[in-house]
Amino acid sequence: MAPSKRRLAGLSLLAGTAVVAAVTLPLFQPWRVFTDKVVDEALPDAVSTGPSTGPKAAPLSIPTSSPAPPTISGGRRTSPTPAPASPSASGPVVLSRGSLITHEHDTSGTVSIVRLADGSRILRLEDLDTSDGPDLKVWLSDAPVLPGRAGWHVFDDGSYHNLGKLKGNRGRQNYVIPAELDLSGFRSVSIWCDRFNVSFGAAQLAAT
Repeated sequence: MAPSKRRLAGLSLLAGTAVVAAVTLPLFQPWRVFTDKVVDEALPDAVSTGPSTGPKAAPLSIPTSSPAPPTISGGRRTSPTPAPASPSASGPVVLSRGSLITHEHDTSGTVSIVRLADGSRILRLEDLDTSDGPDLKVWLSDAPVLPGRAGWHVFDDGSYHNLGKLKGNRGRQNYVIPAELDLSGFRSVSIWCDRFNVSFGAAQLAAT
């Protein structure tokens, strides 16, 4: 092959490689395998879940109050007048909970659906640790959580509700559940990659 033809072939190969890279790199974003975004959100209603130490933050805890003991007055046993409930005693309440399992990417952490003192509901992720993949969403789904490859693609087969973009691939996070959304048909949560229609990890919800 003449030098000019070899040079032309080389330039064509470089141009083709550049076009492929320009299309595939923004789509797959392979560098995100090595990146992390940590989010540390407190539970609303000023109920502490303990100090954060990265992805190993303290688990969700619901404070309780004990009634004062009865007193004896004039030979009669009387019960004390109950004190008004404090905001922390009236909420929040964990309605259901589950643990995340790995699907396409190593994933761990816990998921809780929590009713707050004002009656609103949130989905809370704690100790989340997954890959910083592209286009990740938090989905409520009616699909069962299946281990292994069998569970990678099931969450868009039936009913699901997108609670929004995943805020970070590590830490503690809250997602608002719309007041009008009926949760009775949803039994799982998936960290869903909307770009490639695959679950990074998922949790089966069980009533508490």
